[in-house]
Amino acid sequence: MNTPSSRPVVLCLSGHDPSGGAGLQADIEALLAQGCHAAPAITALTVQDTVDVSDFRVLDRDWVLAQAHAIIADLPVAAVKLGMLGSVEMVDTVLEIMALLPGVPLVCDPVLRAGGGGALGKNEVGYAMRERLLPRATLATPNLPEARLLAELPEGSADQCAEKLLPFVEHLLITGGHGDEAEVHNRLYSRDGARQVFTCQRLPGSYHGSGCTLASTLAGRLALGERLDSAVRSALDYTWRTLRDAERPGRGQFVPRRLPLDFCA
Repeated sequence: MNTPSSRPVVLCLSGHDPSGGAGLQADIEALLAQGCHAAPAITALTVQDTVDVSDFRVLDRDWVLAQAHAIIADLPVAAVKLGMLGSVEMVDTVLEIMALLPGVPLVCDPVLRAGGGGALGKNEVGYAMRERLLPRATLATPNLPEARLLAELPEGSADQCAEKLLPFVEHLLITGGHGDEAEVHNRLYSRDGARQVFTCQRLPGSYHGSGCTLASTLAGRLALGERLDSAVRSALDYTWRTLRDAERPGRGQFVPRRLPLDFCA
């Protein structure tokens, strides 16, 4: 029997990862796990596996706009999750899309490098994101290396990066896990001076798609109406569990298990 959907819709503007570990597949799986409906619009195609990215192609802006317009005209978008853009032109394309969604929360995952270290855009993309896109975002979720790129502080601490970036974005979640500390520290900064630190046990191994998982989950929690600080805690807890249960389908990094094994049973 057909029934009206009560699941909130999250528009995902992200790249496609053929390995299935990151990008739009990560978005879809994470949002399903939150009880949301993912509406994915592809921004870029990549050639990558669980080891690293070797090439990418940003889609023509008219194609991205057409996808987004079709979604917005048909579905009640409750939140937007932003992933790989890959070009300054795509930054402007996203701003044009967001102009159609006043008041809708935007979670920006500034995907500038793949987990294996390969670049997913030129340096000017990070500058354009900081100057033009972060002011529209509800929350940005860079890891520390991405925060340093955005802040143009090659050796900066999380606190130093936040000081540089908070004039551009209202809330900033800088994730840890890139050092050798026993505990991972994830730091939430707000422009009003509030700060929270969320710690979790460090897990062994490296992971492909953890940032996508976190940002998508955050967008889903906001779409469900959860307060931002609570949404951050929920998303961090869920992401940690997906990493704890991760699997290694290929020769490279582990892939988060975002859905239970019996999801389709």
